[in-house]
Amino acid sequence: QVQLVESGGGLVQAGGSLRLSCAASGRTFSTSTMGWFRQAPGKEREFVAGIGYSSGITSYTNSVKGRFTISRDNAKNTVYLQMNSLKPEDTGVYYCAATRQFTIRVVQRDYDYDYWGQGTQVTVSS
Repeated sequence: QVQLVESGGGLVQAGGSLRLSCAASGRTFSTSTMGWFRQAPGKEREFVAGIGYSSGITSYTNSVKGRFTISRDNAKNTVYLQMNSLKPEDTGVYYCAATRQFTIRVVQRDYDYDYWGQGTQVTVSS
C-alpha cells in the first residue's frame, strides 16, 4: 500500500521558518516527480514546488521563489520543503504528492500526480 505522510507543519510567526517532510512508503519513488501543493481556506489547491527524479530539476511557484527550497533523499524515500521568511499568505494545508511514473519535467497540475498525503497544517501569524 502506497503512503505519503507529511510532517513538520505548525504555527510560526511571520519571518520564521519551517521544514516539511514527506515520507513515502509502499514503493520506490526515486524516478517519480515529487511535489508540494497547498490549499488555503476558501481557495483552490495550488502548486508550490516540485522536484524531478534528479535533484537538479526543480520548479517553484513565483510567490515562493527565493524563500522555499525543495529537496529529496531517494535513499530515504523522503522529500522536504524548507520554508524561510514565511508570510501570512503562506498559511494553508500543505500536501505532498508523487507521480506514478517518470516525467521529463516537473509537472505542476494536481491531476498529473497519482499519490497524495493527508496534508499538514501550516499557519503563519502576522
